[in-house]
Amino acid sequence: MITNEEKIKTNELFYSLLHDKNDYDMATQKCIEDTVIDLIHKKTNNNHPGMLLGKIQSGKTRTFIGVTGLAFDNNYDVAIVLTKGTKALAYQTYERLKDEFNVFVEDDYLQIFDIMNLPDNLAQYELDQKLIFIVKKETNNLKRLDKALNQTYPELKNKRTLIIDDEADYASIGFKKTDREIYEINRIAGQIDLLRQTIKDSSFLQVTATPYSLYLQPDSNIELSGYTFKPIKPAFTHLVPHGSNYVGGEYYFQESQDDSSIAFHLHNPIDDDELQILKKSDRRRFKIEEALKSNRVKSLRDAVVNFLVGGIIRRKQDENRRLRKSKYSFIIHTEQRQASHQWQEVIVTAIIDQLTLASEENPLYFQRLVKDAYDRLSLSLNILGVNVPFIDDIQYLARESLQRGHVMITKVNSEKDVNELLDDTGQLKLRVPFNIFIGGQILDRGITISNLIGFYYGRNPLQYQQDTVLQHSRMFGYRPKEDLAVTRFYTTSNLYQVMGKINDFDTALRNAITNQNNNSVVFIQRDNKNNIVPCNPNKIILSKLTSLKAHKRLLPVGMQTYSKTKIRQLVNEIDDKVDYLIRDNMEKLIDLEDASNIISMINDTFDSEKGEEWDVKSFISSLEYLSKNATEDQNKVWLVVRKNRNINRIRKSSGRYEDAPDTPKGENSELRMAKELAQDIPALILLREEGDEEKGWRGSPFWWPVLVTPASTQPVVFARETIDK
Repeated sequence: MITNEEKIKTNELFYSLLHDKNDYDMATQKCIEDTVIDLIHKKTNNNHPGMLLGKIQSGKTRTFIGVTGLAFDNNYDVAIVLTKGTKALAYQTYERLKDEFNVFVEDDYLQIFDIMNLPDNLAQYELDQKLIFIVKKETNNLKRLDKALNQTYPELKNKRTLIIDDEADYASIGFKKTDREIYEINRIAGQIDLLRQTIKDSSFLQVTATPYSLYLQPDSNIELSGYTFKPIKPAFTHLVPHGSNYVGGEYYFQESQDDSSIAFHLHNPIDDDELQILKKSDRRRFKIEEALKSNRVKSLRDAVVNFLVGGIIRRKQDENRRLRKSKYSFIIHTEQRQASHQWQEVIVTAIIDQLTLASEENPLYFQRLVKDAYDRLSLSLNILGVNVPFIDDIQYLARESLQRGHVMITKVNSEKDVNELLDDTGQLKLRVPFNIFIGGQILDRGITISNLIGFYYGRNPLQYQQDTVLQHSRMFGYRPKEDLAVTRFYTTSNLYQVMGKINDFDTALRNAITNQNNNSVVFIQRDNKNNIVPCNPNKIILSKLTSLKAHKRLLPVGMQTYSKTKIRQLVNEIDDKVDYLIRDNMEKLIDLEDASNIISMINDTFDSEKGEEWDVKSFISSLEYLSKNATEDQNKVWLVVRKNRNINRIRKSSGRYEDAPDTPKGENSELRMAKELAQDIPALILLREEGDEEKGWRGSPFWWPVLVTPASTQPVVFARETIDK
């Protein structure tokens, strides 16, 4: 497995037993071994750490445990594991390490301590063993570690030490923070740096799924609110491999656009008005006694019933295969405020109670609700091709589950709550077959939640840093296909699009890191003179970005036109301009200026108050950048025109906005044609829609533009807005 010139011992006690226990595949072995080689032979510190880069819930802990064991076999004596600053996560890490290293602890090769419970009378026999300390990234924990190193056990300073900074995503300087937050970040970073300097021989390894605060920083120091931040640049980076059954952003935001995939039915849009109702009680808008029938909370009610029915289907499938029946979880995460959590608990409790009552007193209505959920879930189950239990069985089991108390609603909004709910492995305990968790901390702090098949999300990431938004994605991880078929993700269409953009950026940055050149991602913006210029990446607002890659499509989605009388003349002008440009050919090379003018005119036909706002600035800027950077025929755009279209604004099958007006297949496919043309020059598809009212429009024809990027496009990020420091 060793590919470097430097050799390490890979057949010694710790790594051999961990390898046998965890059955590391070849990719994981290479990652572990290459990481230890670099730790040994490259200088690492706070500003130049080694980096293990994984994905959310993809096996990062398993990998850094392997790194720890191999380091012990190669003359490291101590490992200090820095965790996020909660007791729950420290406990989760402690339990995980105890489980992985239990045989070494039992045989007196190793001692593991939470730093706050470290005895002050360790015998020399214990100090001579390998040592692991779990330390929260919190002032008192770090002070306790400092005391152990400098006062209680000063000989530890002379031992070769591996410092592992787990979930190293707290140091971002690319986003606005309060003075207090900046002070806390700076103080903890300073304590960690002093810790490293105290130890005579140390290596520093950071482990994260959200590396943006590390990679998107300038080369010089930054002065911010009176504090100086030194840029952090990794000394090396190794990607943590993940298995084929890992489910991440590609599934949620790319496969979900394919109607032949089970992911197509994943996203269920919710209204912004419903999120407002979930903030606080207001009987003028919503009456709690109407929870089971009011359209004001329809998405939440459907989500709860979908969760119940989906879990029952999965448990019945397991029973039919004589497998142990799993317990399932559902998360509601829309607010940080505890008062909102309490109100949401009231609403969900009312839904469950009224549903239980309906199963007894109004069985026809109850059966209809269950049948509707069953039909919705069957859409993806049938695509997967698995056995779907009979509806009569599901109806019976749903009634029985409700009447026998198989559903538990738990509000989790404090550290005390989380600690009381953890199981022996440090995960949230699933006590009954169907567990509904309401709160914020379970997501913000990264607690693992197993068998998650429902996620109702409303946190607005418009001002969030990418690190935070991705850490909210607790639905990522290793999931059986059968679970995915009944999994649903509930959020607004706008939030879903924002998260999709963030995932695109995540993919572009990871690809650049994989290619060992994070500078290959080009960041651009418009300056005060309206020119496209390079953008300092640490200033981007991630919800205001557009990422580009080869043959990507950009188009408005969810927009609505003005009335026919208001835009009739403007649409006629667009018609005339398009007809003049194409004349006798429906595919033609045109000037960039003409293409930009048409796009601006089309934007003027859209009513942002009646539909979703289109980021036309990013669309035109992307078109301009791609056209101006063509190898040949600069300032040109391929134009592909199709007429007489009459597509629905909203898909009847899913209730989602139509986002594929361009025909992808067939001899006359405009998307196929655009991709063939767009090799070095961008292609602009213009589709003339009839806009009939019965299709969800306003009764006026309009033009729907689709930009197709060239095949030669390198990763590009356009920032519509940036933060001024």
